Amino acid sequence: MSQINGFIGRRDLLKFVGVMGIGAVAFGHRFWDIQQAAAADVHSVNPNPVSPNEAIRRLLNGNQRFVHQQRKYPDQTLEHLRLVAKAQYPFAAILGCADSRVPAEIVFDQGLGDLFVVRVAGNVASDTAIGSLEYSTAVLGSQLIVVLGHKRCGAVAEAIKNEPLPGRIGFVVEGIKPALANLKLTTDNTSDEAVKANVKYQAKKLQESSGILAKLLDAGKLKIVGACYDIDTGKVNLVNG
Repeated sequence: MSQINGFIGRRDLLKFVGVMGIGAVAFGHRFWDIQQAAAADVHSVNPNPVSPNEAIRRLLNGNQRFVHQQRKYPDQTLEHLRLVAKAQYPFAAILGCADSRVPAEIVFDQGLGDLFVVRVAGNVASDTAIGSLEYSTAVLGSQLIVVLGHKRCGAVAEAIKNEPLPGRIGFVVEGIKPALANLKLTTDNTSDEAVKANVKYQAKKLQESSGILAKLLDAGKLKIVGACYDIDTGKVNLVNG
């Protein structure tokens, strides 16, 4: 039976089931068991993975270059573009806010193929975001996930207000509210503390909601950290969990 990046091909799976003569009910159970096993056994194709600590070092060094306006603009040549067109091996994954002022590749001074970036308002760990991060780690080999929040986040501010919102905006805010449930907010710390609480909550959710990420964490092949970006200075600080 063939596998692609650790996942069993759909056509081969159906052939296997047909040969075994499994009934409809048994097929449902068998399909689930095989898919679970496949998900648990995914292996990265990255030939030279970067360790979590080295990835953090690269990001923070890049951010220092950005803050001090000493950017190197790495991995942005035409030659490198052609190289990563063949395959991507990002050394870190970022779950960041969609805020236009926080583009990860710029604030960390990185280039093409360096970062696998998932951006959504409030850096919420939605099912889609989690699936994307599972792909970046289990398949592409990233060994670091950074949950990147930022000061004066509008989505967090709306969660604090706890007022009805139009359209689907409310779905984003609902994903943030649990992070603030046990936070004692004051007029002095409302914004910063709420943003940090949300970063910690989303990082914890990644660990608790994904069997794939949990397996990589247990094997020492993944680290998940929180960070906060200061939109006034450009500096990124790690958030202790």
